Amino acid sequence: MHPTTLPPSSRKVLIILEDGGAMTHKDLVRSSNLAPRTVRYALKRLKDNDLIIEKFNFKDARQIIYQYKPQQAVEAV
Repeated sequence: MHPTTLPPSSRKVLIILEDGGAMTHKDLVRSSNLAPRTVRYALKRLKDNDLIIEKFNFKDARQIIYQYKPQQAVEAV
């Protein structure tokens, strides 16, 4: 799925991750001014479309860190 076909909340979260680097769910809620449930939905859509990466948070194992996944250029054969 191309980022322009995502819901507005998913696009907003994706832009925040592109610009701000890796963040937790709590950081994304604070940065986006969206409801926690909306951010969870946005993250699910982004993960399903392989646009973000989930990382283990070594500082706090209860939280997951989300990071923008740069798309690889298509190689010519």
